[in-house]
Amino acid sequence: MKLLWISAAIAFVLDQASKYWVIHVLGVSQFNPIDVFPPLLNFRYGENRGINFGLFGDGVSVWALIAVALVICIGVLWWVWRHPQGRLAYASAGLLIGGALANVFDRLLYGFVLDFLNMSCCGINNPFVFNVADIFIFAGAIGLVFFGQDGRARKKGA
Repeated sequence: MKLLWISAAIAFVLDQASKYWVIHVLGVSQFNPIDVFPPLLNFRYGENRGINFGLFGDGVSVWALIAVALVICIGVLWWVWRHPQGRLAYASAGLLIGGALANVFDRLLYGFVLDFLNMSCCGINNPFVFNVADIFIFAGAIGLVFFGQDGRARKKGA
């Protein structure tokens, strides 16, 4: 479990530090985008008031979104506590929880999730932005799928 808390703290701090650096130090805003490595990596200011890609941004309260994120975090913690996991699953759970809590912190601080990463490729102009916490949430969820164990004995050869 110690690895879970370490990876959660790392994910949280890296997300918040990256947002501070890009928005407050580099000055990315709606009127000041930065092309870092165009078209693959760009910094574009975004305020996500919904879930992924801004879905349900107008119809769901910030408190409902915070509650859902916290319930998911508690659910993951409960699951790994009830079903001991390997190191990679604990690290994955920590990334997911740290990323989710970083986005919760944004909602408490700003009323929305601050996004700034934009990636496009191959002639496709991607209008969506995301943040480092989103990367950790996605990586953690994928890691839990591949490395998590549900506690049931597995049959050999299955």
